[in-house]
Amino acid sequence: MTTVLEAKNVFSGYGGAPVLRDLTLSVGAGEVVALFGPNGAGKTTTILTLAGELQPSQGEVFLLGSKTTAPLHRRARAGLALVPEERGIVRELSVRDNLRLGRATIDSAIAIFPELEPLQRRTAGLLSGGEQQMLSLARALAAEPSVMLVDELSLGLAPIVVKRLLRAVKETAATGVGVLLVEQYAHRAIEIADRAYVLNRGQIVYEAGAAELPRLPDELESIYMRGASTTATDKHGEGTEGLGTPTNQ
Repeated sequence: MTTVLEAKNVFSGYGGAPVLRDLTLSVGAGEVVALFGPNGAGKTTTILTLAGELQPSQGEVFLLGSKTTAPLHRRARAGLALVPEERGIVRELSVRDNLRLGRATIDSAIAIFPELEPLQRRTAGLLSGGEQQMLSLARALAAEPSVMLVDELSLGLAPIVVKRLLRAVKETAATGVGVLLVEQYAHRAIEIADRAYVLNRGQIVYEAGAAELPRLPDELESIYMRGASTTATDKHGEGTEGLGTPTNQ
């Protein structure tokens, strides 16, 4: 399998303070890789670093086999699509005009989500949360990217809508697109994922291949509980143990 996105020993954060520490992960063409972790683990920082919105202080990012330090707009032209947590739409514009902002045709976007066809003239800010997320995802998918970064697709949405969105992601991956998916509801992501990483305190603490995915919810519960316990002892200065055993990097 061809690797389309890779981070090697990446340190990244904000204002000189690292959030990610020695992060190594990869995404292959045609696979959905889920990224899990408790709040504050560094999931969104990972997405922003891979997208080019943040630059690593150490380590390297590779896009389609080439090392890159390019900003997001250049990575987008090279084949990367970002679907951010806050829904990447312009609320003041119509659905149709939002689709025009992308690198694909309106017809190709509506072919992915026909639900948007009767809403083309509606102001995007007046759409439901699910419709807004369909619009954001449709614009990204219709551009036919090679790599997609998807951050918290299901946030605040009804299960039936989430199922529809995730099905579109999985169908896109089947065409050869590599997807890194951050998702708070593990059972939903596991249904479409080929592999998964678990991130905690800025480090990969567990990696699950296809055979391990069915057991992952139990592993997550254990990891999150240990993480809460570790954080509590850290606050009192009584311990600084990390979570579990890090995977080989």
